[in-house]
Amino acid sequence: GEPRKFDPKFRGPIHNRRCTDLICCVIFIVVILGYIALGVVAWVHGDPRKVIYPTDSYGQFCGQKNTLNKNKTILFYFNILKCASPVVLINLQCPTTQLCVSKCPDRFATYIDVQASYRYRPDQWNYFRQFCKPGFNNPRKSVAQVLRDEDCPSMIIPSRPFLKRCFPDFSTKNGVLTVANQTTFKDGRGKTRNVTDLREAANGINNVLDARSVGMKIFEDYAISWYWILIGLFIAMMLSLLFLVLLRFTAGVLFWIFIFGVIGIIGYGIWHCYWEYDHLKGIPGSDLTVYDIGFQTDFKVYLQLRQTWLAFMIILCGVEVIIILMLIFLRNRIRIAIALLKEGSRAIGYIMSTLFYPIVTFLLIAICISYWAVTAVFLATSGEPVYKVMANQTLCKYANLTCDPETFNTTNVTKLCPGAQCTFAFYGGESLYHKYIFIFQLANAFVFLWLVNFAIALGQCTLAGAFASYYWAYRKPADIPLWPLFSSFGRAIRYHTGSLAFGALILAIVQLIRVILEYLDHKLKGTQNSFTRFLLCCLKCCFWCLEKFLKFINRNAYIMIAIYGKNFCTSAKEAFFLLMRNVVRVAVLDKVTDFLLFLGKILVAGGVGVLAFFFFTQRIPVFAQEVPMLNYYWVPLLTVIIGSYLVAHGFFSVYAMCVDTLFLCFCEDLERNDGSTAKPYFMSASLHRILGKKKLSPKKA
Repeated sequence: GEPRKFDPKFRGPIHNRRCTDLICCVIFIVVILGYIALGVVAWVHGDPRKVIYPTDSYGQFCGQKNTLNKNKTILFYFNILKCASPVVLINLQCPTTQLCVSKCPDRFATYIDVQASYRYRPDQWNYFRQFCKPGFNNPRKSVAQVLRDEDCPSMIIPSRPFLKRCFPDFSTKNGVLTVANQTTFKDGRGKTRNVTDLREAANGINNVLDARSVGMKIFEDYAISWYWILIGLFIAMMLSLLFLVLLRFTAGVLFWIFIFGVIGIIGYGIWHCYWEYDHLKGIPGSDLTVYDIGFQTDFKVYLQLRQTWLAFMIILCGVEVIIILMLIFLRNRIRIAIALLKEGSRAIGYIMSTLFYPIVTFLLIAICISYWAVTAVFLATSGEPVYKVMANQTLCKYANLTCDPETFNTTNVTKLCPGAQCTFAFYGGESLYHKYIFIFQLANAFVFLWLVNFAIALGQCTLAGAFASYYWAYRKPADIPLWPLFSSFGRAIRYHTGSLAFGALILAIVQLIRVILEYLDHKLKGTQNSFTRFLLCCLKCCFWCLEKFLKFINRNAYIMIAIYGKNFCTSAKEAFFLLMRNVVRVAVLDKVTDFLLFLGKILVAGGVGVLAFFFFTQRIPVFAQEVPMLNYYWVPLLTVIIGSYLVAHGFFSVYAMCVDTLFLCFCEDLERNDGSTAKPYFMSASLHRILGKKKLSPKKA
């Protein structure tokens, strides 16, 4: 694109604003109101207790008030052997009758034994009866009919509640799995079974129980050490601030030390390869080629060949030459990049409040996530109970068909399939609302993505406006307007909500497509159709690239919106062509910034991590008495390291935005002005010197 005609009266990002992308702004507000309405509808219909509490075969959840289950909060399975794994138990329904009970059984017993002795051992009958269907008290009914109609379980096993469900009480004795110190049990159908059958039925429960105890220990560690974790994060915050402030003095030094360090290391590598190559001269077998010896799993074999070291040496020489040539040809652009980094540090020094803006973005995103999660749960639990025919006979043609428990006994299903029952399967429904729950969930996810992207866009535009007002101040800092961050935030909300929403919408559509592709990929994992998998993989890759490109375009479009106040499309186009005209500078600046900020994050997270490690392992004598007694010292240590990295990332994201904004302003400045008295540069003296411009406006002297 050709350089544009500029407004000669332009004096920074404050004047002549008007609302942009109004249609998108109106649509965005309507969508938000619709989203609130969706939340209200979901809240009216949904009941999260359906997720928290298990549901019995009659469609009532355990502990439900004003029902027989009021004091029965645990789910009991008649025949746990029919359940393959706890995943089936938690997510889907197990093909056996389920009842709510107040406590799990604590002994082995079979219905056959209890019924045979009910006359002279009524206490055993009364104990067993509490695990039968409510109201059942007919010990004279034949065992075969009781088991067919599933009035009572064929057996009970010592169990304990887990996730509000009764699971066998496993323990290990001398390496042998037992339940209540027994390795075998009667299944109530005339067979003696091994406890390992139960273990397979409740597969992985012990692991989950162990995980639960580990979870409790981790929680205890957090409860004891939270105070020290916060101190660690505060130190990380201070280190991040210090790093950013010092960058104006050290950016160049850090970068050149690293570059010459890399050149030195590669140089040493070349010398070492040559030494090895020379050293192997005359040693038998060293002159063989890689082709001669073929593929070897032991890599050391290759290191005894001269050809290997020669190849290494050639590769390293190539890398060394490329780096040196890049430094020679790009030296001026690298100097500009470093000067912009220093300028960014100076700008943040003048507008310190910007460093704490990520907290606002974080809070906005946290609100979006919370609202989305609550709405999703209420939508998922807004179904009515759906009942299906559960038949003991495998050949029953009515099995798994939906049924109505109130009219079930009058149908001919019970005649054709003796013992068949109409039991609760899952929550769903046939009404218009229930049919569209999946669509509502998609809409919920889409608006969530839109809002999150809008929150990020608002942050980028606000910061860009604040830093642009610094750059376009003729005399720094005297001409920087009062409260630059707040004014920029106000401008973004008042005039540019539509433009920001438009950019966020494009990104949200691409992200939703990516989510759907991930879902399809997950669903098709079992299939062996390699072409479909290949196609999905290509699509995922394309949309990932598209999302990255759009994020880059959006970011620079928001900077242009903050500077000029034009609409999204115009700003995106102008930003793109401006960057294309300075494409090498963009590449160099991007890499130099990425490297220095990555170095900063590693320094902050590593420094605080080392400090935390010495503290929590009691290696700092001064604080040895202060260290809390922990189950796992790595719990607070990892929290501090990850937390420090995120704190540093928050601060440095502001800095990266600052550098990007200053860079676009710098490119605009070069195209708009020529350094004459009529068109003086707005850039700082250090940037001006690097460009080697002769005319320097009087105020820079």
